[in-house]
Amino acid sequence: MRYIEHNPLKAGLVTHPEAYPYSSFHALLDPDRRPSCLRYSKILQDYGNAFQAIKAILLEPVDHDQLKELKKASAMVEAPEEKKLDEASLKRLFDNVDEIKERNRRILQAYEQGYSQHRIAKALGLSQPTVHGIVKRMRGKGAIPIT
Repeated sequence: MRYIEHNPLKAGLVTHPEAYPYSSFHALLDPDRRPSCLRYSKILQDYGNAFQAIKAILLEPVDHDQLKELKKASAMVEAPEEKKLDEASLKRLFDNVDEIKERNRRILQAYEQGYSQHRIAKALGLSQPTVHGIVKRMRGKGAIPIT
């Protein structure tokens, strides 16, 4: 939560988390402004109406060493619904592909075979948002994956 609430600071939009009007900062501290999607958030489950404690947590600087550990740990966790598919087969799917159009068709094919966007991105050295965009565009074009 702290990392997310501090993104506007990192982007130089504001100098204090409370100054950014489009975050959940104020909604977490004011039940009258809280949308239903935040009612069961982890921070409210843990701290309830202890608004000063929540505010202190959100205002505390981001610990970059802790953030690195969290990123490392999350990279080791696999999505439970993801099929356990052979990594070598995934990489072979992209062998000898030089054109972007063909690569994108094969990305869609891999995704439809059950590979996660994260695994496809990792195999190709792309970001997951890039793979997501490709899948979305290819599906929008009615592209038919190769067989």
